[in-house]
Amino acid sequence: MAEVRMELTHRSRSAVLTLSGTLDVRSHATVRDGLLKAATEAPEGLIADVSGLDFASSARLSVFALVAMRLGNWPGIPFALVARSPEKAALLRGLPMARYAPVHRDPAEAEGEFGGPVRRRAVREFPRTGTTAVVAREFVAEVCRAWGVPGLVEDALVIVTELVENTMQHTASCPEVRVDLRRGICTIAVADDDPHPAVLRERQTTIEPGLGLKLVAQFTRVWGCSESWRGGKVVWATLSVAPDALGAGPARSGRRFS
Repeated sequence: MAEVRMELTHRSRSAVLTLSGTLDVRSHATVRDGLLKAATEAPEGLIADVSGLDFASSARLSVFALVAMRLGNWPGIPFALVARSPEKAALLRGLPMARYAPVHRDPAEAEGEFGGPVRRRAVREFPRTGTTAVVAREFVAEVCRAWGVPGLVEDALVIVTELVENTMQHTASCPEVRVDLRRGICTIAVADDDPHPAVLRERQTTIEPGLGLKLVAQFTRVWGCSESWRGGKVVWATLSVAPDALGAGPARSGRRFS
């Protein structure tokens, strides 16, 4: 069976997943899932270093286009490939997938093409107490107002309440709340250490308490559950932002509210 080895490292502006081995039909899913997990740890962009990756068919490289499109929904960060060999880089640039995942000679060059910060980001972990959902709501409301999108507060509070309470009910983790703002999209996400995926379930009776993820799905443009590189998961939901609700200034990334 083909094996692909993956090593995740962090730079100031990106996460770099170095891939080595052979990409074929058997390792396709491993590469896809590894990249999507690594994206949960990427601050401003994700880079796949494929210098040591062999591939039996160029058709298998469509996995990189798929990952780039998935990252467009969440976490909304740019994705690029690095091929240090000029011959491999030239080959990859000639393939259709390079339209979605541009090819560079090293991570520094890739980061240079990312441009300015692509999003604002605020992160806070909350202890498990009887008021966890309350203080999480206060945090999200504070962030939305500070970023000049108060019109999102009502929907954002519904989402963070459901996601935090879901974490409190179904895991033993302290919920980590993440708020991201990029042009046109605001994401509310909650990370935990439990690997079991969040599942959208219908209520069986009208008296069953809570709507959980069903309510989140009704309020958002898209939602999902992504496995994290650290072994847990991130449940996220996105809200559309009116074009006139965002200022003309560049987004700031990496800000943490303490």
